[in-house]
Amino acid sequence: MSGKRDAVVLMSGGIDSAVLVSEFSTQFHRVIPLYIRFGFIWEKVEIYWLHRYLRKLARRSIAPLKIIAMPVGDVYPAHWGMTGKETPGSDTDDDAVYLPGRNILLLSKAAVYASLQGISLIASGILKGNPFPDSTPHFLRTLEIAFSEGLRTPLTILTPYTELTKKDVLGRGRALPLDLTFSCIAPQGRAHCGRCNKCAERMRAFQSVRLPDPTRYHVDKSRVRT
Repeated sequence: MSGKRDAVVLMSGGIDSAVLVSEFSTQFHRVIPLYIRFGFIWEKVEIYWLHRYLRKLARRSIAPLKIIAMPVGDVYPAHWGMTGKETPGSDTDDDAVYLPGRNILLLSKAAVYASLQGISLIASGILKGNPFPDSTPHFLRTLEIAFSEGLRTPLTILTPYTELTKKDVLGRGRALPLDLTFSCIAPQGRAHCGRCNKCAERMRAFQSVRLPDPTRYHVDKSRVRT
């Protein structure tokens, strides 16, 4: 499928994109990990851990991390991701962490970057059961058509994990340095807070595959409702 082709992989600091970039590094000639900064409160810490993870992975096919800015503070001024107030806790549903239009913004910027680099493939670690409207297969195919027409270059959005759960992806990446991944939306220093929605999701994932959780949490994880 991939041959000698290159691909751009959208990165966060989390498990899904960490496993994805590792798997793509064995399937593609060159993989460019792309991080897009919106201005959220967790990004500085997330980037710190992402750099450490990629250095540890040390794959020749993985290019240096590319960071692109796309500030959204002007459209998200009162959002918890900007203010740190009323951050969704461990007892909230998945849709509590919805960031309106996030995939639209991520993929739009990634598409322009990829086209200027002569790359036609963009990958995202969207999982099965993702509840957000800008993550559906129909929406992503619609974006492909719009991007390809608007940029005058064929672009394909790859989402190889849409039939996988967090548990599945974690199982596939169990041999990777997952202690260097970062999933928290309310970091305490460089540690996971242990209280937010994303920390609880992370804890559940490790529990589900009966894998020791190497994460450093700010609070005792045994006290967190997961």
